[in-house]
Amino acid sequence: MLSVLAPPSPSRHLPASRHLPVLGRRSAFSLHASILVALLAASSAPTPLYALYQAEWHFSALTVTVVFSAYALALLGALLMAGTLSDHLGRRPVLIGALLAEAAAMAVFATAQGVAALIAARILQGLATGVATSAAGAALLDFEDPGRPGRATLANGITPVAGMAAGVLAATALAQYAPAPTRTVYLLLLLLVTAQAAAVLITTETAHPHSGAWRSLRPGIAVAPASRPAMGLLAPGVVAAWALGGFYSSLGPSLARLVAPHTSRATGGLVFFTLTAAAGLTVLAARPLSARTASSAGVAVLIPAALLTLSAPHLHSLAVLFAGTALAGTGFGAVTQGALRLLLAPAAPDERAGTLAAYYVLSYLAMSIPAVLAGLLTNLYGLQTAVFLYAATVILLTLTGLVRSVRQPAAVRSGSSRPAPRRTAPPERTHR
Repeated sequence: MLSVLAPPSPSRHLPASRHLPVLGRRSAFSLHASILVALLAASSAPTPLYALYQAEWHFSALTVTVVFSAYALALLGALLMAGTLSDHLGRRPVLIGALLAEAAAMAVFATAQGVAALIAARILQGLATGVATSAAGAALLDFEDPGRPGRATLANGITPVAGMAAGVLAATALAQYAPAPTRTVYLLLLLLVTAQAAAVLITTETAHPHSGAWRSLRPGIAVAPASRPAMGLLAPGVVAAWALGGFYSSLGPSLARLVAPHTSRATGGLVFFTLTAAAGLTVLAARPLSARTASSAGVAVLIPAALLTLSAPHLHSLAVLFAGTALAGTGFGAVTQGALRLLLAPAAPDERAGTLAAYYVLSYLAMSIPAVLAGLLTNLYGLQTAVFLYAATVILLTLTGLVRSVRQPAAVRSGSSRPAPRRTAPPERTHR
């Protein structure tokens, strides 16, 4: 629950909000974590519904991956152009605008009558999520309790996978039992993100707005200089993990039907839920490990995960498919947890949003482009061939990541990069 403090003193910058209460640090932290959960839940909600859309509108597996990738590519564009926008304009205005755009995307989903509307909704959703992700992630770091360091990095690692798990599970359940299954989940998400936009109004502004907002919209990557060595060395493992995640997100339901043609539609949604649930649990379980150990172990786990995924259609075994999916989720969670810790620890406060944005640019490129290629291969050569080529690519990337991990410099290998100096904690009772 969100605890509310006494009303702040009047602000000459925000006279209309003079009577609004301000959320305390802990409540604001929880709010921004819930925003990431909601955004990623909305991103995964269409996954178990693709079979319904295909049955109604008769489109191919390639079209499914195009719809999926429209979201990822739009998100990439938003991250490249607006990844540091909240550093210039402030966290609150950027988040409120993004959440209202997300609500509009949910309305387009709920009223969609064809593939064109799905693509339009995914593009709008990707733009909103891309703008909000780096701002909300940076706000988590801003609102972190100085007495409990590491919670913000943990939250940035677990909220995306928790959100994706929640979204696909809710959409799967509603598709089975709710009336209007392709509308209900989106209407519920619309109400949620609208309420979150209203709640952001009563949080303290933690950024220091300054000039340069227009210049910041020029596409570019803004990795903190101290984080660049880790970014370069972690890239193969991050790409492998997110590429496997993109495969399950877009073609997981189709793979389940290939393995067991007579299985229920809910099984396809549960494949992706297994991936994200395993990832979320791994993020929590990997906390005691060093960042270096978590990342390397996660990369290593992706190899048996890819092999099990490859063998499932040949064995016609859902058990093997779910085992491979769980292992893939374990690797995904460990790679995410370790990579974020290695990247964010050395970044200064005003470099956090850009570094997070750069990480997600790499991640979503890895998730979207291979997924589209897999859809094209599925159309040309069949899903089994696409699975084989996908698994082979993931294995090559993981081997590259492991070799580079062994050869890391000592400073990165230890996972103990010198943290950047902390900014003074934000006041809890005043608006800026």
